[in-house]
Amino acid sequence: MKFLRTLNNSAAIVEDDGKEEVVLGKGIGFGLKKGDQVDESKIERRFITADDQESFDQVKDISASTLDVTNKAVKMVEPLLNIKFNDYQYLALADHIDFALTRVKDNIDLSDNNTRWEVKNLFPQEYAIAKKVVKLINQELDVELPESESVLMTYHLVNASSNDSQVQETVEITNLISGVINIIQLDYQMVLDTESFNYSRFITHLRALLIRLIRDQKADTEELDPSLLGFMKIKYNHAYETAERIAVYLHSKMGWNLGPDDKFYLVLHIWRVTSRQNKN
Repeated sequence: MKFLRTLNNSAAIVEDDGKEEVVLGKGIGFGLKKGDQVDESKIERRFITADDQESFDQVKDISASTLDVTNKAVKMVEPLLNIKFNDYQYLALADHIDFALTRVKDNIDLSDNNTRWEVKNLFPQEYAIAKKVVKLINQELDVELPESESVLMTYHLVNASSNDSQVQETVEITNLISGVINIIQLDYQMVLDTESFNYSRFITHLRALLIRLIRDQKADTEELDPSLLGFMKIKYNHAYETAERIAVYLHSKMGWNLGPDDKFYLVLHIWRVTSRQNKN
């Protein structure tokens, strides 16, 4: 791998097997001249410019300090959430951090206490880790990002858990899940236990369902016996009626029509999260 030129202290353009690449890593091109061999052990991430010109252009606009702290944040987050950032998610996070630093310099706080509560309760693990990322950025760059950045950071961490997911898609799904939870809590006149296993499992199911509906994808499982939904209607009538209200809500918001299988699993999860939460 031959060094071609430096973009900044943490990014350089190199040539490998006849292809130009952008490689990221602290001090990656320091002291090198064109044609010198690059120390590949310093490389944190690489982009083949011929395949992804947009990523190449984006890297050029991100500061070296932001790339350094993004690398540290990704290294911290990946084992905690058992995920792997793809190139798009990595650059989206780096771009977000870079813009967050600009906002704090301009004293701009995108605060929304209501959204913060929803995100904290819908994605507690990601939110807790997002707070660690914000703390890391503050320490590394000697800044003081506002608390609202933890919410925005959470979207990126949730996003990284789903391949090809867009941050805006995650925001939309979060709002829809919040609406579903509100329907359940109103129907049952109770506050769901956000720390319970059944709640976590329900949120995971809801998110998978909404992603599939947003992308207009078919379920990857075999269809259930249609009579099962009728059985659920009789055995878990309250949960069934709530599932029907949720179906109406999703249709009014997004124009979606839930199928029998979707309603079956909704009824099952609603029953579990409302009747078993005190046992977890």
